[in-house]
Amino acid sequence: MMSKKENNYCVIMAGGVGSRFWPFSREEKPKQFLDFFGTGRSLLQMTIDRFRPIVPVENMFIVTNIAYKHLILEQVPDIKESQILCEPARRNTAPCIAYATAHIRALCLRRAGLTAANQDWTRPEMKANIVVAASDHLILEEEKFRQAILKAFDFVSEDNAICTLGMQPTRPETGYGYIQYINERSQSELNDGIYPVKTFTEKPNLEMAKVFLQSGDFLWNSGIFIWNLQTISEAFRYLLPEVADRFREGELLMGTDKEEDFIEEMFPKCPNISIDYGIMEKANNVYVMPSSFGWSDLGTWGSLYELSEKDEDGNVSLHSEAHFHEAKGNIVVLEPGKKAIVQGVEDMIIVEEKGALLVCKKAEEQRIKQFVSEL
Repeated sequence: MMSKKENNYCVIMAGGVGSRFWPFSREEKPKQFLDFFGTGRSLLQMTIDRFRPIVPVENMFIVTNIAYKHLILEQVPDIKESQILCEPARRNTAPCIAYATAHIRALCLRRAGLTAANQDWTRPEMKANIVVAASDHLILEEEKFRQAILKAFDFVSEDNAICTLGMQPTRPETGYGYIQYINERSQSELNDGIYPVKTFTEKPNLEMAKVFLQSGDFLWNSGIFIWNLQTISEAFRYLLPEVADRFREGELLMGTDKEEDFIEEMFPKCPNISIDYGIMEKANNVYVMPSSFGWSDLGTWGSLYELSEKDEDGNVSLHSEAHFHEAKGNIVVLEPGKKAIVQGVEDMIIVEEKGALLVCKKAEEQRIKQFVSEL
């Protein structure tokens, strides 16, 4: 059974500060609001555009820090203020997703003429399929991506299932989490290429990443989730009650003019916990769809380097003119119009933006966040 477009919802998480992309990304304007590739579109705008053909714009919700509300209104003018859900404090992905879920549930209840005390999940207005995605991912093959999301929508619309997209690994990557799945033909035939998840694994060391790559039953964890409204509501209720109970206190206020005040008071009291740790690793109804559509978690300068066009010595120059001499494997990003001469160095990150300069080994880029906090 094909899910109806009007039943499809999208939650975009856009509250991060992107400190690993310093100095290009700053707290006042983090990476999701920046144009990395000179296309005239920020990562957030590209994310919104990606979902437009399969999710009505009125069913899109952006969860962000309150400091970035004005940036979203500037960059996505057809999104209403009521579709921007502002977090007064950073509490990781589980409270973020719980907030969006509670807001969508309130809208569906109102459309069905129901109350929070009378949630009739059989009503057609309550049949909401939700995709949750980050605002800073890059997808190269967008039509293949949309077909995967539509297939997942169909799967979760009929089943009490939590679905995630797992990326086919192409290298022993240590910067991503991994998903091990039950790679059996019978499982594939049962759910049309969607498999039960066996385990979630945090970012491994290089040796373990090589083992995962060779095994054939591990995928990169994309952090893209698909479920229906009832399934995720009940998952929070049973697996993460310390978060669900917070939102239940103000269930009658969600979707009203009192929602903002309730969130302002309640949200900082939520535990700081990720959706992976709070629900995905505990639930027994998690499935994964092995996928390949040119996905990248654009989390570091190194990931941007991997995606960028390189010269014959593996050097990358973005937004500027860099001349390389006896130099290999570097990425240079300067303010537009600026020039640089880079000589005698290998595998370096060199970035200058608004009076700040970063010179760092690519192999040490995970320390940039620490360096910035010290600064």
